[in-house]
Amino acid sequence: MVWDQLTTGETEKINKALPVVILLCATEQHGPHLPLSTDRNIGEHFLQKLNRILENEVVLLPTIPIGCSEHHMDFSGSLTFKHTTFKILVEEMVDSMCVHGFTNFLFLNSHGGNQGIGQVILETLGNKYPKCQFSLITWWKIASNELKKMNHSGPGGTGHAGEFETSLMLHIAPELVREQHIKPPSNQRFDPLVGDMINSPQFSYFQTIKEVSANGVVGNPSLASKENGEKISQIITSKLVDIIKSQLI
Repeated sequence: MVWDQLTTGETEKINKALPVVILLCATEQHGPHLPLSTDRNIGEHFLQKLNRILENEVVLLPTIPIGCSEHHMDFSGSLTFKHTTFKILVEEMVDSMCVHGFTNFLFLNSHGGNQGIGQVILETLGNKYPKCQFSLITWWKIASNELKKMNHSGPGGTGHAGEFETSLMLHIAPELVREQHIKPPSNQRFDPLVGDMINSPQFSYFQTIKEVSANGVVGNPSLASKENGEKISQIITSKLVDIIKSQLI
């Protein structure tokens, strides 16, 4: 169920134990070939598929379209919230739903820069509402084993605006992809595993995207394909359906 497409009377009749999904995404540069809306496009694609499959078993709240993207602000077009602002927005959306009696929340994240503050939000709300359930998942992490088998670009190729995001956008919204600007990586100054969506090591350190890549791309979009995007979509959707079903009470 799409929350803002319902009437107030219809929302009153919803089972308050159903999973409530909140998409955490971003509006930021994705190199010369992908739109600023890429993270939102990908996340909302998964929400639309969930709604088609589990329409009466899941509640989809309006998207928060801007995330924590300070590390992208060297590139024109990027928008960002401070961590404190983002945390307030998410928490107050949850506060509203708790007033209406809902108790089961899932944050679906589609932007790497939201992961740290997402965990803080999870712990803050969990302590504030001990009778509620809160979960946070990032789409590329829930199927890492399957995605590794699909990686054509090798270590470092599936980073920001790289093979996987480009493949998904070719499947989801090909009209938004500037295919003439898709090129192999160049001038990427970083350990090839750092920033990779599925092969990142078990440690973290901070770099702005400008320090890493001259054109804002981290990875190799030249090996992306619409066919791979469709396969990724199927894999992630299947995982999300399983997660939602596991939370049904």
